[in-house]
Amino acid sequence: MASSPRFRFLAIAVIFHFVYIFSIFDIYFVSPIVSGMRLFQVERPPSAPAPADRLVLFVGDGLRADKAFQSHPEPYPETDDDLVPRPLAPFLRSRVLQEGTFGVSHTRVPTESRPGHVALIAGLYEDVSAVTTGWKLNPVNFDSLFNRSRHTWSWGSPDILPMFQYGAVPGRVDAFMYGAELEDFSSDAVVLDLWVFDHVKEFFAEARTNKTLNDALRQDKVVFFLHLLGLDTTGHGFRPYSKEYLHNIKVVDEGVREITELINDFYGDDRTAFVFTADHGMSDWGSHGDGHPDNTRTPLIAWGSGVAKPQLYPGEVAPGHDEYSSDWNLDHVRRHDVAQADVAALMAYLVGTEFPANSVGELPLSFLTADLREKAEASLVNAQGILEQYRVKEEKKKVTELRYKPYRPLSHEGMEPERRVAHIRQLIEAGSYEEAIEESAALLKVGLGGLRYLQTYDWLFLRALITTGYLGWVVYALTTVIDLHVLHGRVQPSRTLAGTFVSSSVLTSLYASFVISKSPLTYYAYAFFPVFFWEEVYARRESLVMGRKKLFAHVKSGGSLASLLFNCAVYVGIIESLALGYIHREVLTVLFIIGAFWPLSYGFSFLQQHAALSITWFLSCVAMSSFTLLPAMKTEDVNLIILGGVLMVVVGILYLVLEDFVLADFTWSEEPSRRNHVSRTLVGIQVGLTLLSIVVTRSSALSIQARQGLPRGNQIMGWFVLVASLLMPLAHRLQPNNHYMHRIMVIFLTCAPTFVILTISYEGLFYLAFSATLVSWVRLEHAVFKFSASSSSSSSSVTKSPAAPAQANGSSTPAKQRQSPLETSRTLTFPFRPLTLHDARVALFFFVLLQSAFFSTGNVASVSSFSLDSVSRLIPIFNPFTQGAMLILKIMIPFALISANLGILNKRLGIAPSALLMVVMAISDILTLYFFWVVRDEGSWLEIGSTISHFVIASLMCIFVAALEGVSAMFIAGVEVGSDVVKAVAEGQVAEVLLERANEAVEHLPGVAGDDGAGGK
Repeated sequence: MASSPRFRFLAIAVIFHFVYIFSIFDIYFVSPIVSGMRLFQVERPPSAPAPADRLVLFVGDGLRADKAFQSHPEPYPETDDDLVPRPLAPFLRSRVLQEGTFGVSHTRVPTESRPGHVALIAGLYEDVSAVTTGWKLNPVNFDSLFNRSRHTWSWGSPDILPMFQYGAVPGRVDAFMYGAELEDFSSDAVVLDLWVFDHVKEFFAEARTNKTLNDALRQDKVVFFLHLLGLDTTGHGFRPYSKEYLHNIKVVDEGVREITELINDFYGDDRTAFVFTADHGMSDWGSHGDGHPDNTRTPLIAWGSGVAKPQLYPGEVAPGHDEYSSDWNLDHVRRHDVAQADVAALMAYLVGTEFPANSVGELPLSFLTADLREKAEASLVNAQGILEQYRVKEEKKKVTELRYKPYRPLSHEGMEPERRVAHIRQLIEAGSYEEAIEESAALLKVGLGGLRYLQTYDWLFLRALITTGYLGWVVYALTTVIDLHVLHGRVQPSRTLAGTFVSSSVLTSLYASFVISKSPLTYYAYAFFPVFFWEEVYARRESLVMGRKKLFAHVKSGGSLASLLFNCAVYVGIIESLALGYIHREVLTVLFIIGAFWPLSYGFSFLQQHAALSITWFLSCVAMSSFTLLPAMKTEDVNLIILGGVLMVVVGILYLVLEDFVLADFTWSEEPSRRNHVSRTLVGIQVGLTLLSIVVTRSSALSIQARQGLPRGNQIMGWFVLVASLLMPLAHRLQPNNHYMHRIMVIFLTCAPTFVILTISYEGLFYLAFSATLVSWVRLEHAVFKFSASSSSSSSSVTKSPAAPAQANGSSTPAKQRQSPLETSRTLTFPFRPLTLHDARVALFFFVLLQSAFFSTGNVASVSSFSLDSVSRLIPIFNPFTQGAMLILKIMIPFALISANLGILNKRLGIAPSALLMVVMAISDILTLYFFWVVRDEGSWLEIGSTISHFVIASLMCIFVAALEGVSAMFIAGVEVGSDVVKAVAEGQVAEVLLERANEAVEHLPGVAGDDGAGGK
């Protein structure tokens, strides 16, 4: 069989899934940014200034709402009194109790710094395409409060400030940033916040002597932005309940107090508004990104000019409080919760600028000191901004749609936006302010509904198109498997003029509609794949017919049909259970426990022959089942890291001691073996590197925990061990030992140091258990194959024995058993045996193991579950792409193990290298399609983030499987699977199957022996 069809299939698989991953972003997460809107602001006479001349925005990056308001003992106590819980942010608390209004700002997924700041400052929830820029740059420039201001000065991180500076009018935003080297996860991060506070103080000190700067500061509509990254960095490194994080809260509170007093003293006019909030929270594990409530709830405190005083309810629980704020001791102060985008509207109103062009925030009137008329005017302006966005987007949609259907609540007669705005204006002029506010709020909600309608306008069509594509892929993949690995490519595609015409017409029609509607280029790809897949399936319909006859030839009765249907239902049920396993990892525990008893299904005879192997498999499965019962979110545990590493070293040493036993297929041989001393020496070096990785990792972890930073020597040695261990397979080429067990051990020890360095808890133990499970699986599958083959041979010989005398007496050999030179040559062209239905079970096992490689050590509902503790031992300075690459390397190591073991299993079973992979790629999209339909862009942030993650992971799984083809070939190049396989082939246990299938194929060839002895001349 030529390899080109296989590589063509794999290439199509990778491209298709990579393209279709973006479908959820075209469907569910289209960028809300449009241009061409008219801007709105509250109109005031010249004698009536804005509520504030200037605004100061403090953003405590990564500060959780509860930690900001709770009471805690002194982080670094010096006396017994310090052990008494007290507020760690007394100044901010005094603003809540005496000066301003407070509440909880609810953020949106992804809970990352960039989208959080965009929501706060621009008032829009940005599409997730910004992740490709590392949350720093702007894929699309957007309007913001800073761009509406007369001038903005900002201080803070180089990860955040540039996106607002570069997207604004040139020269309007000044950004003062520290160097990226200060963002060191291994050292005390309070220096980041102190840098900001110190430079703000220096700035105002300079303004006292610099007239030009002083004059600029005295203008109205100026904004000061202080980005405080220390809390986020400290939370990642030490967790938000640590004394380091709590101490950082004190540092921030003190800095905010000093800056507030400094600015009030500088201006002396009480015309400054202050807002303190956070871009996102942080989980107890020091992570963020998903929709966990700890990540989405942030503090919001506003005070100063234009901000309402606190509403106090002495002796009772004020409105707005719930169980979440029950331990803040603020029950008597009314709590005002807002959506994060509402903060942009609040700040724009306070400082008197236009609302940002794409803002979808609702002005929180409870934060304002304004009278009812002012609030009514502001509320109307807020609604007009939303309606303007709807107007512009609707006009663009009308141009691109052949039959546009308008949004009913804004298109019915008498309900047009202009009439409703005019009605509200009449209410204001008539003094019905409260009614006007209610009408404006209702109109704003309708406007947001209209924006939602336009954003989801193409959903039905796109969902149907993507679904057709995924279903087409599944059928196409199964058809290709049948054609290549069941029929060995004997049946050529049969295209018809009608089929070609229909597929071409469908594709042309879709493309024409895309051209008219000016659709994105991705739409063309989405349409191409389903047409291509279904046309290919139709062209190979004869392969499906012949494949059905081959695979289901045993189904000849109602009982066998019922058994087949039952097995299919169980098969699909297991796949679907894995979808549940994305949320409830315990599902994998159940599957492993059930799988542990799998050898029992082959009877007592099999267990007798393979007792030790069956016990090993049982224990490995039980061990694997335990990991999904452990917490998905882990904290750093140096002892578990050391234990896992030591056990890896022990495995390596035991292999060196028992090498002859292992390479003799776990049997004792009296014949002396010829040891490969070079190979043994290299294995010893790998064991040494693993031991060295344990020492270095322990030292680095303890140093970082002690806030002493990462020693340079540890960093250099860590990188040396990592790189050297990964290069060791090249050294083994000097004098290779090609036995499959030796190759597995080399790969195991190659990845062991990397896994030690990048682990934070029990992952090292998982690595051991997973490796043992894979080796047991490979050996057990081969044992089952031999056992089934021997049972079939015995059954076949009993069945055929009556015919033997007739042949011995010289009777004519049936045409089915005769082999012409043509038949022999055709048999020899098939180097691998064809797949059978039994191999579907092997593929299912592989699929479950593949899922466990990804799920067993973490909660993959979100990338936020991946801790940066481990990568900080190599890269202490924050760098999202480099650190992310190291995390991906750690995630991919189990896949490297499973690819090597799968390659060896393919050889031992006599099947093509890509056969099982192709089956898995076909069935895996059952999960992908399910997750595609459950993706949500509304509801709780946890639900939204989880559904996105599930779909992306399921899609990437197929790409991983395709990549495993090349990895497997590289790992097992030249490997020898053992003398027992050679013996099995010599005895005809594999060749017999090949011969039988080849002869059956020859029967269908014209001119070869057929009925009535034709061709037997």
